[in-house]
Amino acid sequence: MLSQQSKKDIIRKLSTIYSINYSKKKLNIYADEIFSVINKYNKFGTKGKKIIISEKTSVLICYGDSLLNGNKEKTLKSFRKFYKKKLENLFEIIHFLPFYPSSSDSGFAVKDHYKVDNKLGDWSDINKQSKKTNIMADVVINHASSKGLWFKNFLRNKAPGKDYFLIVDKKFDTSKVIRPRENKLLKKIIIFNKDDFLWRTFSDDQIDLNFKNPKVLLRFIKIIINLTNHGVSILRLDAIAYLWKKSGSKCVNLKETHEIIKLLRIISNALKSKPIIITETNLPENENLSYFGVRNNESHWIYNFSLPPLLVHSFLFEDSTHLNKWCKNLPQTKIGNNYLNFIASHDGIGMRPVEGYLNRKSLSKFFKRLKKNGGQLSHRKVQNSSKKVYEANITLFNAFQKTDYDKKGKYFLERYISAHAIMIAFEGIPAIYFNSIFGTSNDEYKYIISGNKRDLNRYKWNKKRLESLLKDKNSKQSIFYQKITNLIFIKKKNKAFHPNAKRENLNMGKNIFCFKRTSLDNKQIIYNITNLSSKNQKLNINNKLKRYKNLLGQSKMKHRTELQPFETIWLSN
Repeated sequence: MLSQQSKKDIIRKLSTIYSINYSKKKLNIYADEIFSVINKYNKFGTKGKKIIISEKTSVLICYGDSLLNGNKEKTLKSFRKFYKKKLENLFEIIHFLPFYPSSSDSGFAVKDHYKVDNKLGDWSDINKQSKKTNIMADVVINHASSKGLWFKNFLRNKAPGKDYFLIVDKKFDTSKVIRPRENKLLKKIIIFNKDDFLWRTFSDDQIDLNFKNPKVLLRFIKIIINLTNHGVSILRLDAIAYLWKKSGSKCVNLKETHEIIKLLRIISNALKSKPIIITETNLPENENLSYFGVRNNESHWIYNFSLPPLLVHSFLFEDSTHLNKWCKNLPQTKIGNNYLNFIASHDGIGMRPVEGYLNRKSLSKFFKRLKKNGGQLSHRKVQNSSKKVYEANITLFNAFQKTDYDKKGKYFLERYISAHAIMIAFEGIPAIYFNSIFGTSNDEYKYIISGNKRDLNRYKWNKKRLESLLKDKNSKQSIFYQKITNLIFIKKKNKAFHPNAKRENLNMGKNIFCFKRTSLDNKQIIYNITNLSSKNQKLNINNKLKRYKNLLGQSKMKHRTELQPFETIWLSN
C-alpha cells in the first residue's frame, strides 16, 4: 500500500499545481484516483527488471522498425533476434522510440498511447524484450495526434478527450513564446460556437494537450503505469519543457512544468518497479540542467544536449577551446543522477544547447561546413518574426566526412571513432543510435520523397542485407561495427568509466582534448586524450603517465611521443 508520506506528497503537489482553479475537495478526488491506480499496480502489476547503474550501462537508441524484414514477421520480433545475435552483450538498455500508432513525425504524433503499432508487433514483444533488457519508452506528453481518438472526442465534447487539448482566445499574449519550430503556432477554429485558437508547438498534426485540466495529468499517470506494467523501466518525457502555457510568458520551463515532474518523480518512487525518469529538454545548458531539480527531486537523468554540437564542431575545426570551456564548467553529477551522453539520435544536432559557447561567426562557419557535407538546416521562429537554426539534420557519417582542413576526407573514420570514444568515456551513460553503429550515411532517397529533413537520419535497414554486410569483414558496416563495439567492450571492464566516476578537465592546448576519470573507489584513473587535428601532435606526458597502459592499444606509453591525426588513447593506471 502507498505510504502516508507519499499520499501527503502527492496531495501537496496537486495543490501547488492546481489550487488556484480547483477546490481542495475536487483535488482530493483526483488524489484518491492516483492512490488507487498506484495501489492496484503495486498489488497486481509487473515488477520489472531492477536497473543497476555501472560502467556496464549503455543505451541503444532505435525504432521498433529500424530493421525491416521482407517476410510477415513483425519488426520487433525481427529486431529481438538481431539484438540477441549482435548487440545483447553490449547494451543493457534499449530505447525504443515511439512504438504507438501514429499519424506523423516518425511516431511522435501519437494516436493511441495504449497500443503498439500493429506493423511493429504488440505488447508481448515489449514484455519479452524487457525480460532480457531494460526498456526505455517515450511518454509523448506535450501533444497528441490530430487524427487520434482523443482529438476526435475533443471536437465532439465527449470523453476521453473532452477538454484534453489547449485552446486559447485572442487575448492570450504569445509575444514572448519561445519556439522550437517555424510552423504557425496557433490555428483558428470555431468550436462550441465561438472562435478559439488551437496550440501547436511542433506541427499542424501535433496538438498540444491542456495540462491545466487535471484529468490530462491523471490520464498520463495511468499511461505511465501501463508502460511499467508492460516491462518499461525508463520513462522518457518527450518535449516536457513546453508542457505548461501562461499568457505573457515564454511558455517554456514554467514553474508548473517542474512541479508536474516532481509529482511524477514521487509517483515513480512509490511504484514497486521504481522506473527512472529522463527529461528530453533540447534547451540552453542552464535550462537543461534545471531539470535535475534544486534538490535532485525531478529527473533522474537528463540528456547531455551540449555534447553533440560542441564535439562535432571541435573535430570539424580542429579546436578544443569551446569543448574545454564547457567540460570545465559542467557540474559533476551525484549518485542517482546521470547525464545521458549521445552524439546522434533520431533528431538532428540541436543548436540551442550551444548558446553562450558558439558565437554567430562560429555558427555560420559550422553550418556552412555541415551543408557541404550533405546536411540540411531546420529553423525556429524568434520573436521579431525572423528565424534561427534549431538543428542540423545530418548523419554522423556525413558530418565527419570532410573538413576545411581535410577536404578529401582522408581521416573521416578516425574522426568518427574518436568522437564515439570521447562520448563513451565521458561522465554519464553513453547512448548510441542504431544507425551510427554501422556508419550509416544520409538517407537522401527518403528525404527527397518525404521532404522531412529529419528523415536524412532515420534510415531503415533491411535485416538480411545488414546481416550479409556484417559477415563481410571488409565492408564499411562491419568495420564500423567492430570499432564501435570494441569501445563499449573496453568501457564495460573499467570502473573509472562508471557514470558517476569523477571527471576532471585538463587543458592541453587547442589541438588536444583531455579529461581524467577516477573510479568511485579511487583505485583506477583513466585519461581520455584525443588529437583533434589532422596533423601529428606531440604528446607531453609526465614520467608517471608513461607507465600507464593505453586501453585502446594494449601497450605502455614509455616510447610514445606523438598522437596520430584524430587518435584517441585511454591511459589507465
